[in-house]
Parts: sequence; structure tokens; C-alpha cells
Amino acid sequence: MAFPPIIVMGVQGSGKSTIGELLAERLGTRFLDGDTLHPAVNKAVMAAGYALQDEHRLPWLHAVGRCLAADEPSGIVIACSALKRSYRDLLRSHTADLFVVDAEGSIDLIAARLRARTHEFMPPALLQSQFDTLEARTDGERGVTVDIVEPPGTIVERIVAALAAETEGGEVALGTH
Repeated sequence: MAFPPIIVMGVQGSGKSTIGELLAERLGTRFLDGDTLHPAVNKAVMAAGYALQDEHRLPWLHAVGRCLAADEPSGIVIACSALKRSYRDLLRSHTADLFVVDAEGSIDLIAARLRARTHEFMPPALLQSQFDTLEARTDGERGVTVDIVEPPGTIVERIVAALAAETEGGEVALGTH
């Protein structure tokens, strides 16, 4: 079974890549970390401690959208911050059936996670700016909101259940895992 294109959205440190990789493995689909699509200039801006502005984000979001819209026989899962509703609307302009997984957690939990890791170009100092920009997924957006306080495996099962609830008969044919 093919799945709709899926993004796992949220601020840095919310577990987008971990959840996305596990979800893609569970569904037998391809995973892509949207950070790999950032041009060097975006990475340099963030590494210098500056938040991206829309003129930086929009070309990157279009690149993510093109990947979501590519003909993937078994679907695709992409980790992509997609912090604003307008950014997710832009992604939906590439693929109307986009399924959004909103990885939500408190700033304190995420700050603690960031202190325990290093990232190629995303310094922890940018966390507050991401929370300031964040617009949570709304009921009008196809998808599911998950609490990142739960273990990643539990989160993936919640996502699979939400996908199943949208299919006729309520079952999702899964990958090999």
C-alpha cells in the first residue's frame, strides 16, 4: 500500500528525524531528513546563530515539497520543521494529500535534549526563535499531533493508528518491520 507523503514537523530537538526514521522503517517507506536539502547559505546563517527568514526558508520548503510530490511508490517520510501553517500550506501546494505529524514538547524538555547533543549547524540558541515562530498543527490540517515525552516506538504506533483511521477498513499494510 502506498502512503500519503508524510512530514514530521517541529522545532529543533523535538525528535523529527528519530520519529521519521522509525516511522519510515515501520511503513516500509523512504525517509529523508529535510535538513539535507538546505543550501549552504542557510546552514551558514543558522550556524552563525541567526534564525532563517522567509527568503531563506521558501526555496528550501519548495525543495522539500518537490521531494514530497515525487512519485514514490511506497510513500515518503520527511523530517521538516515546517513551523508555520503557511509553510505547511506551501508544502500542500506540491502535494494536496500531505499528512502532518506534529511533534510537540515543552521548551524545557527540548532544551535539555539540545544540551545533550550537537548539531552540524543548528545551535541551541535558536530554540526560542523556533518556539516564537511555531504554529501548531490545527484540526483543519490532515495529520496527528504527538507528545514527544512518550518513547519513539509509542509515538510511531500512534502515527500508524492515525494513518489506519483514515483508510477504508481502518488497517494499514505495513512494511517488513
